[in-house]
Amino acid sequence: MWPNASSLGPCFRPMNITLEERRLIASPWFAASFCLVGLASNLLALSVLMGARQSSSQSRSSFLTFLCGLVLTDFMGLLVTGAIVVTQHFVLFEWQAVDPGCSLCHFMGVIMVFFGLCPLLLGAAMASERFLGITRPFSRPATASQRRAWTTVGLVWASALALGLLPLLGVGHYTVQYPGSWCFLTLGTDPGDVAFGLLFALLGSVSVGMSFLLNTISVATLCHVYHGQATAQQRPRDCEVEMMVQLMGIMVVASICWMPLLVFIAQTVLQSPPAMSPTGQLSRLTERQLLIYLRVATWNQILDPWVYILFRRAVIQRFYPRLSTRSRSLSLQPQLTRRSTIH
Repeated sequence: MWPNASSLGPCFRPMNITLEERRLIASPWFAASFCLVGLASNLLALSVLMGARQSSSQSRSSFLTFLCGLVLTDFMGLLVTGAIVVTQHFVLFEWQAVDPGCSLCHFMGVIMVFFGLCPLLLGAAMASERFLGITRPFSRPATASQRRAWTTVGLVWASALALGLLPLLGVGHYTVQYPGSWCFLTLGTDPGDVAFGLLFALLGSVSVGMSFLLNTISVATLCHVYHGQATAQQRPRDCEVEMMVQLMGIMVVASICWMPLLVFIAQTVLQSPPAMSPTGQLSRLTERQLLIYLRVATWNQILDPWVYILFRRAVIQRFYPRLSTRSRSLSLQPQLTRRSTIH
């Protein structure tokens, strides 16, 4: 692949960086604190979710199942990737000496792609579920909602894992990235690298765009029903509004954290002249930009659980007491339910 591939392995590119530079760039205490805060945040969100699921309705139970899948994914992503990165920052080991066969690099590349795509795909799946729940509330059997939600989460995990395994099957490559503490897809000119980089960026961007479109329609439908004069008795319940607020928060966080990295990957692999030299070198500016955008993307795993923790009715009622004194509203289509009961 590159001139040094036969001697060092296919995952190593030329990277001119000193040990002192690595110490300045990679702070072990910051990395460890970042992971601990993220793990604690996701554990807190999981404990709150477990309590909420026990007293939830069918529609909310499905939504909480998706949230559980999202929080579990974020927790495992921080745990697995953090264990590798924090260890590397503390020990400052030479990747070539520890992993000459690139097995650890390939493993980290797979999990980086997997845990990167899963939150975006789950966000799109949650947006689809809420879109159908709001616009077509009687199109699906409520009794199967939780089982269907877990099936969807499983399909998302399987799809993200299948994409992450493509470089191991010959489509693209995983390489050690600047400053030598992590592995990710290669921003090179090889057709496989270009195809894999574009596929990753396109799938992530489409997921964010799909979430934005469906959430916008769902919010517009809720606003129309809530403020409609002729449907004053068909206003959405507080839980439906709460779910949409949380989903919009998750979408905004994912967009802010991930879109810079996805756009950067697409721009870099399509750049002319190529960003990567024939020997596998990237400019120091490109390497630093990739590192910065990746660090911004990892904030998604910390902020996701706090969207759910902070945007619950119990928390909102502390700042907006009138919400707790409102009379309980009816569901979106109570008259249809009443008619079906009569017949």
